[in-house]
Amino acid sequence: MDQKKNIDSLTILVLIVCCISWGSHLVVIKMTSVDVSPLMQAGIRSIIATIGVSLWMISRGQSIFTHDGTLWWGTYLGVFFTLEFFFIYWGLEYTNASRAVIFLYTTPFIVALGTRIFVPEEKLSSKQYLGLIIAFVGILIAFGESLGLSSKKTLIGDGMLFLGAIFWGGTIIIVKASPLARIAASKTLLYQLAVSAVLLPAASWILNEPGIIKITELTVLSLLYQGIWIASITYLVWYWLILRHSAPKLSSFTFLTPIFGVVAGWILLEESLSSQLLTSMMFVACGIYLVNKNEQNR
Repeated sequence: MDQKKNIDSLTILVLIVCCISWGSHLVVIKMTSVDVSPLMQAGIRSIIATIGVSLWMISRGQSIFTHDGTLWWGTYLGVFFTLEFFFIYWGLEYTNASRAVIFLYTTPFIVALGTRIFVPEEKLSSKQYLGLIIAFVGILIAFGESLGLSSKKTLIGDGMLFLGAIFWGGTIIIVKASPLARIAASKTLLYQLAVSAVLLPAASWILNEPGIIKITELTVLSLLYQGIWIASITYLVWYWLILRHSAPKLSSFTFLTPIFGVVAGWILLEESLSSQLLTSMMFVACGIYLVNKNEQNR
C-alpha cells in the first residue's frame, strides 16, 4: 500500500472527532423533528451545506463547473446520498434511536463486501472480517435489548434504516470505484449535496409532510449545526479521507459513532447510560484494532 494511505494517529484522531459529531447528529435530528419534519430538515441541511461547500471551493480557487466527465456519476451518487438520508430521517419517525443504530451500522459490512467486488485491491482478510464482527457485537451489547420490543411500526423503521445503510455503503463504493475517485473531495460532496438539496424538499412536499412547523432559536442552531458542521465540514473531511485510505478500514471506525451517540443522549436528553457501555466500547475498540492491525504494524 502507498505510504500516503496509511491510517496514522492524526487520521484516527480526526475520525474520532467525526464519529463524536455523527453520534450527536441522530440526537439532534430527534430533538429538531418536533419543529421541522424529517425530510424537510434533511433538505434544509443539504441546502445550507451546498452553499457552504460552494463558498469553500470558490475561496480555494476550485472550479465548480469543470467538464471532467463526472457529471452523470455525480448525479448517480447524489441520488444514492438522497436515498440514504431519506431512509435515515424518515425511518427515525418509525423506530427509536437504539434500534436505528443497530441497522444503520451494518454499513461497514456493506462497504467491505462491495469493495471486495468493485475495488478488489482493498478487500479485507478473514481476520479483518472477524474484527468487523467483533465490533458489531459491541453494538449489539449496547443496544441489543431494544430488539426485543418489536411492532409493525418499528419493523418498518428498522427496514428503512437498513436501506439507509445500504445506500450509505453504496455512496462510498461509487466514489472508490468510479471516475469520482480522481476529482477533489469537495466536488464529490457537492454533487451529493446539490442533488439532495432538490430531491429531499421535493420528497417532503410529495409525502405531505408539515415542513417547518415552528422556528425557535434551538431549531435554527440545530439546522446550522447540521448544515455547516455535519454536512459541510465533517462530510468533506470524510470524503477526503475516503479518497486516500482503504474504505473498509475507515468504515470500521464508524462503529464508534453509536457509542458516542449514547453519551450525547445522556448529555443532551438526560437519557440513562447503559451499564454495558464500557463492555461495548471494549468490543468495538478490539474490532477496529483487528481491522486496522496490519496497517498499523507497517
